[in-house]
Amino acid sequence: MPNLKDIKSRIASVENTKKITRAMKMVAAAKVKKAENTVKAGRPFSDELIKAFRKLLNAVGDYSGDGFKANVPIENYPELLKKREVKTAGILVITSNKGLAGAYNANIIRQALKQIQEYKEQGITSKVFIVGQKGISSLKRKCDDLGFEIVQTYTKAANEISAAGAERIAEDLATAYVSQTIDSIEVFTTKFKNMMSYTAEKWSLFPIEIEKGTDETAAIDPLMLFEPNEQSILQKIVPLYITNTIYQSLLEAQASELASRMTAMSAASKNAEEMINILTIDYNKARQWAITQEILEVVSGADALKG
Repeated sequence: MPNLKDIKSRIASVENTKKITRAMKMVAAAKVKKAENTVKAGRPFSDELIKAFRKLLNAVGDYSGDGFKANVPIENYPELLKKREVKTAGILVITSNKGLAGAYNANIIRQALKQIQEYKEQGITSKVFIVGQKGISSLKRKCDDLGFEIVQTYTKAANEISAAGAERIAEDLATAYVSQTIDSIEVFTTKFKNMMSYTAEKWSLFPIEIEKGTDETAAIDPLMLFEPNEQSILQKIVPLYITNTIYQSLLEAQASELASRMTAMSAASKNAEEMINILTIDYNKARQWAITQEILEVVSGADALKG
């Protein structure tokens, strides 16, 4: 029969764990609603930006930018829109700085590693940009095995999501692409659905491929005018498109992380409660057995005196 002191100590330990998981659940629940509202508020702008961008590229037709000179790589739209043979693939992996969020980080990292493995089998080198400490620590252990290089890491962007942080990442990616350090960029993030659901997704960022179609979102507006000129507009909208895509992916990831943590901590609190109930029953059984044993010893002693 288990020792009463050991069972009581274990119950206290599980009680402390339950307090921590419940507190983490409450914190995540308080933040996730705000994150959800931010994500949903940003989606209409992103969708309309893509539609406007598609119409613009169709209307411009030729965006080779002959003689164009950009001050910074992210404004060099001719190079960013240029498609070339992929010899070195760039991969942006968005994870969190903290754990205890269920399978959130593992799902993204697993999908990114799968893509890196596929590229390796095709003879394509991978260069990785990582957001979040969890992704950094996990992918560093795989560098030698899969033969990829970690180019840049970002930890602040995982906690404090801002347009400035997204712009910094966009500039780094654009610089690598324009300098031909990489020939493509794919973003591995999560798509937030609701409080209980999200999916790990891969977004293609560079080269910018917006299908030219005949649907209403891509139809050419004959009345579309360019002021002051086509080059100036593309020079502004391409960086906006890239930065907004990264910003939206960070928002989606943050909302997914908080929802996953809330669900995981809720399950952990429930499991802790069940374990406490089981341990309490074991404690009561052990206590009852100890009392019964003492009674038997008293009765046996009394019978011995009578004899």
